[in-house]
Amino acid sequence: RRSSDLKNQYPDLAKQVVFITGAASGIGAAQARAFLEQDAFVFGLDQKFGKMEELSLRFPETFAYALGDVRQMKELQQAVSKCQDRFGEVTILLNTSGILDAYKPLMETDESLWDLIYETNVKSMYQLTKIILPDMIRRKSGTIINMASIAGLVAGGGGIAYTSAKHAIVGFTKQLALDYAGQGIRVKGIAPGAIQTPMNAADFEGKGEMAEWVANETPVKRWAQPEEVAELTLFLASPQASYIQGTIIPIDGGWLLK
Repeated sequence: RRSSDLKNQYPDLAKQVVFITGAASGIGAAQARAFLEQDAFVFGLDQKFGKMEELSLRFPETFAYALGDVRQMKELQQAVSKCQDRFGEVTILLNTSGILDAYKPLMETDESLWDLIYETNVKSMYQLTKIILPDMIRRKSGTIINMASIAGLVAGGGGIAYTSAKHAIVGFTKQLALDYAGQGIRVKGIAPGAIQTPMNAADFEGKGEMAEWVANETPVKRWAQPEEVAELTLFLASPQASYIQGTIIPIDGGWLLK
């Protein structure tokens, strides 16, 4: 089922202001489209145009974007200001952007790679959330959905830097949820397994042996599409999921059952 099949299924998401990092491709782009189809206002941030140009042409009144590096505080602040000027204060924050580390173990992970993974996947989430959270606290309302991974729950989903960073995101999500639940802030995380996105393109190179191995190791015997994660995000952002707080929801085809 594609997100287009869910158009206007969540009427409470209409006119919400959604800020998404990593919106140019993969899960972030699918999330952007899914929320746009619920008549939300969506602002995307990424280092490249990717699918954001296409979305801006299709949804010129409700989608806007900025090019920027999530590791740079000034660029985050500029993007949030641009979003506020166009649509108003952010009501739903999707911290989605992230990068892999080529599954490198500790002895192959130099300090520059470690820092790159942590600054992109963890510190950016801390910085952007800290920019947007004050307005949510003032309104006593807001939703934050962080992109974790099965690598944030078990080993084997990445290298040492990626796995450590995703575990950090799980902890960040849980503590944020605990600290601000009483102030009307809903916080939750998503832990995808094998999702077919540009980030995982290397698994499909050549004869695709790695992609085939991953599918075979997944109990449901397939990769998921980004739209499936986007559909879960819609539900978690809706009032129907308001009693889900601080939980990390796996969407992994049964990978964690093993």
